[in-house]
Amino acid sequence: MDVRLTSEQQQLRDAAAKLADDLGPGAVGELDDGERVARLEKTVAATGWRSLRSDGASGVEVALVAEEFGRGLVDVPFLGPVLADDLGHGDATVVFGAIAPDARGLRRGVWLDGDRVTAADLGEASPGVDLTRWAAPVAGDRTPADALDEDKAQRAHALALVVTAADILGAARGAFDLACDYAKMREQYGKAIGSYQAVAHLLAESLVLIEGSISILRYAAWAVDEEEPGVAAEAARVAKVYCAKSAHTICETSIQVHGGIGNTWECAAHVYLRRVLVSTGLWPVSLKEISVGLS
Repeated sequence: MDVRLTSEQQQLRDAAAKLADDLGPGAVGELDDGERVARLEKTVAATGWRSLRSDGASGVEVALVAEEFGRGLVDVPFLGPVLADDLGHGDATVVFGAIAPDARGLRRGVWLDGDRVTAADLGEASPGVDLTRWAAPVAGDRTPADALDEDKAQRAHALALVVTAADILGAARGAFDLACDYAKMREQYGKAIGSYQAVAHLLAESLVLIEGSISILRYAAWAVDEEEPGVAAEAARVAKVYCAKSAHTICETSIQVHGGIGNTWECAAHVYLRRVLVSTGLWPVSLKEISVGLS
């Protein structure tokens, strides 16, 4: 495995990052800005990134976009539609249980149940716990759509774990950047709080967790297409567990670095934490399901 990104992958990552920075919510209050959301939806739709898999993109490339969208708190559908596209349903979003968690503006949902794909109509989407993704209930009966061979089903499940882990990592990076910016600006006793070891060490630990998450996720994303299905699934499970546990710590650290203001609605740290918690619950993985040890 070559861990370096190709020039095309770097350009894709940079484009996704710029889109997220330009049109993502820069503050909690901007989540309710309908005009901004409409511009964001139009731009994301025009990129064609929701159909990356059917266009021949690798797991690494899908994960790069998901990570940058998580970092920028992009609040229009991507995760659900790109996974539905991988299952051959580009006009739908993925459903978990009885809820489609990424369904803003979408009216069709699909399930991956083992090696079976089923579909149903969705109701109206509305904001949920994750303030950046709107959830929709199932409105119709599920009907059989496709049957996948065992290898395809395993790879589809591995991609789902990788994409949700990438979203988690991106949100963790966003929370970390938020804390670093605050630590540089906020002063106590005439000095920026980031100059004090108590704060600097917390941020350094978060950076180590981010770097570890990047490494483990990058391999899992590569393995989706390049390793045997069973190996890819195992790598994806490990990545999901590691990224989720790391991101939880990073988001809590961000809130702690902010002090009292970190517990207020206006501080975006809670939005990142909400996104991490919801993505962790999508295709959840427990330590019992992996065969290697994680400390």
